[in-house]
Amino acid sequence: MIGRLHGILLEKQPPHLLVDVNGVGYDVQAPMTTFYELPESGKEVTLHTHLAIREDAHVLYGFLQEHDRTLFRTLIKVSGVGPKLALAILSGMSANEFAACVQRGDSAALTKLPGVGKKTAERLVVEMKDRFKDWEGASLPGDLAAGVSATKSDAVKDAISALVSLGYKPQEASKMVSHVTTEGLSSEEVIRQALKSVAP
Repeated sequence: MIGRLHGILLEKQPPHLLVDVNGVGYDVQAPMTTFYELPESGKEVTLHTHLAIREDAHVLYGFLQEHDRTLFRTLIKVSGVGPKLALAILSGMSANEFAACVQRGDSAALTKLPGVGKKTAERLVVEMKDRFKDWEGASLPGDLAAGVSATKSDAVKDAISALVSLGYKPQEASKMVSHVTTEGLSSEEVIRQALKSVAP
């Protein structure tokens, strides 16, 4: 099991990362909550990882915050929730926001996440309520660091592509991004604002 990676961040194309660890490039999938905090390409990064082994692939998932990985591992134990849906949930809201929804039994807020229907949302609330009784998530960062450059068209295109990868239909992704003032924003920030537009 690969539990941690420390190396140079080579590429970041949501939801994929490429991290060079001593000459070996690791392809890692990460939620948007991790992308918001990543350093620029070429900088060092440390990720808490989870390796999912399927018949047709070995997929590595990475998280900057350990409590995000903990939540991811808890989510995939819930019936009907696989790694892709868990990644979408962690992209749509922070671990603290998710915990708050579960604690107050707000399944309606969870149904706004891609791939989460009414039954799945209710199951998440029921199965995870006990696990979040004493949840004390670490404080999560606010705004992205300045200085990430991307052209408007590239940022919009990358944002739509990432939203589709997270489970939204292309038309939904385009509509979400159209509600965002994208000028001067990186693709990560466009995605963040687009996801906020459908948040409860």
